Amino acid sequence: MTSITALIAEDEPLLAAALRAELARVWPELCIAAQVGDGASAVRQALALRPEVLFLDIRMPGMTGLEAAAELAEEWPDDHPFPSLVFVTAYDQYAVQAFEAQAADYVLKPVVPERLARTVQRVQARLQQRMDGQASPAPMAGADDATFERLRALLAAPAAPALKVIQAGVGSTIRLVPVDEVLVFEAADKYVRVLTGEAELLIRTPLKDLLPQLDGSVFWQVHRGTVVRATAVRTVHRDEAGKLSLEVAGLMERVPVSRLYAGRFRAM
Repeated sequence: MTSITALIAEDEPLLAAALRAELARVWPELCIAAQVGDGASAVRQALALRPEVLFLDIRMPGMTGLEAAAELAEEWPDDHPFPSLVFVTAYDQYAVQAFEAQAADYVLKPVVPERLARTVQRVQARLQQRMDGQASPAPMAGADDATFERLRALLAAPAAPALKVIQAGVGSTIRLVPVDEVLVFEAADKYVRVLTGEAELLIRTPLKDLLPQLDGSVFWQVHRGTVVRATAVRTVHRDEAGKLSLEVAGLMERVPVSRLYAGRFRAM
């Protein structure tokens, strides 16, 4: 296999050093292009260096490894294969069960050499399949689709009691909007835009805090900052570059779909 580059995002220097040392032992050909200590730096460096493998700590300051992976999925250039993702986590029964259920690659910290060796073997096999596929006319989009499907499942927040009413401040009053009337939730700076067929309101609750309270069978996330009512989607449009957008009943503007969530929209 030709030279492969990787990025390590881990906020604990000793653990990052241990991972790097063990990687040098089990995968000596791997080149560590960068080592960073937070999610935002991981996104920035990954976009600049475009490594083939990302080792992302789940818990980092400001942005988790999952959130960093989601942002990269939306910002990654279309003409470059998306990296293989390996999540790094302290042992947690539920986290490990989630990774295994989605067939996601992960390593435990402190580093367990046997576990890391198995993960490296799977990543190497996946990268070799991708390289073999590049020699054929068929694009390797399916590899990214599988990665995105696993990532979407890992990002799905645990269910919470369903939200029934949105409370939005309008001047000196509070307006109560039934969730059944909402067409789109859209993150906007420090607010979330709440779009109905008749009004646009702003609320201060972050979208990531709203998501667990929304019925996932009713509201579909289609972008890192956008959630739409599935039954309000009338048509899905694909432009010449392959980008998707949604025509939503009651709204003039189309809603863009990021490629992380494009897999939701396939002909049945």
